[in-house]
Amino acid sequence: MPTFETVRHVNHSPERMFDLVADVEKYPEFVPLCERLIVRQRRVDDAGHGVLIADLTAGYGPVRETFTSMVTLDRAALAIKVEYIDGPFRFLDNRWGFTPRDGGGSDIHFWISYEFRSRMLGALMGSMFDRAFRKFSEAFEQRANALYGVGA
Repeated sequence: MPTFETVRHVNHSPERMFDLVADVEKYPEFVPLCERLIVRQRRVDDAGHGVLIADLTAGYGPVRETFTSMVTLDRAALAIKVEYIDGPFRFLDNRWGFTPRDGGGSDIHFWISYEFRSRMLGALMGSMFDRAFRKFSEAFEQRANALYGVGA
């Protein structure tokens, strides 16, 4: 099962980075492979966390796949959990964490584990997903710099 994990140091507060990642509707503007994202449902769970059900369409060349996930936004813990519901995967689990750094800024923790349902699709899309995941935290940092300024 492919897994990718990274920690990226950024010059923005954990709260700003949490808000940026939580704003899923903006992903098609800057996230690699993300062509479309539709939030189908928003609610607050019993613990007071925001919960979104969203469809994300990822594409590369002529290949397009849409999958549905549940996104849990825990602002108090500065954590985001993404759980797979339906689509081309057998399994997908994604976690984000945002921690303050001494002297300012924050660390973005990004972890994802996934497996495509079809071996053929896994062979076709797998290497592209791996490359895209390696660019995810960089894309979010660039987006934060564009919105908040480089040293904000």
